[in-house]
Amino acid sequence: MARPLWFVKLLEKTFPNIKLIAKLTRIPLLGTIFDLLLFKDDEIIYLPKDIVIPVNSELPNQEEMVLPTKILEHFINKANSHWIMNFCICRKSMQCKDYPIELGCLFLGEAVHDINPELGRLVSKEEALDHVKKCREAGLVHMIGRNLLDKQWLGVNLGYKLLSICNCDPCCCLWRISPVLNPKIGRKIQKMAGIHIWVTDTCIGCGTCMDSCFVNAIKLKNNRAEISKECRGCGRCVEICPQGAIELKIDDSTYVSQTIEQLEKIIDVT
Repeated sequence: MARPLWFVKLLEKTFPNIKLIAKLTRIPLLGTIFDLLLFKDDEIIYLPKDIVIPVNSELPNQEEMVLPTKILEHFINKANSHWIMNFCICRKSMQCKDYPIELGCLFLGEAVHDINPELGRLVSKEEALDHVKKCREAGLVHMIGRNLLDKQWLGVNLGYKLLSICNCDPCCCLWRISPVLNPKIGRKIQKMAGIHIWVTDTCIGCGTCMDSCFVNAIKLKNNRAEISKECRGCGRCVEICPQGAIELKIDDSTYVSQTIEQLEKIIDVT
């Protein structure tokens, strides 16, 4: 059953406390309950922006390298139903000043027909493709996957037929809570296959990258940035580093097909 507007407004008021709520997942029994109710069977993948992927000689046929946006295009073109939210509930709740509030999530699949029509609208494939392009141009980072939390707050029935494409910034929910979630739950927010990120010798230890990292995966050690295994490969640090001291490369030319295959096992958008 579609969620009424009063429920959504209540959720908006609760959202600023989301980090405190997320910390409860570290309490053993509560963590299990949260996992079952809000994160069961989730698989969520952050896609680095095309502009931070070098088309380099380490991959065969580099001039024809398929970029991460092709993953979005695949599912948008395959889906029979496309739904754009009128707003981003995260940015609206946090009164975000840095990114457009009106650029909400894109949902794909049969389940979108259960969403309250006052929260967004059905769109064509062309409108969906244009929407994700606008999000990229606004500096947002795409996250794609199965997210039980979306099924629950939207009140849809067919969770396995709801693909979430979120357009994230530091105000956004999973971005803000990932560092404090129970690690078992946090690992469901994944790095895309084949991604490698490292800090080069040109790093001066300015710390700019630390402020951009949504999982607190970057620390300063001996006046130089160090990236931990908690990195999810979103590439914001690569884009934001004023020295260009962080590099991201992909060592597997099949990363797009791998990601598509992984998601198609758990989500049916037709």
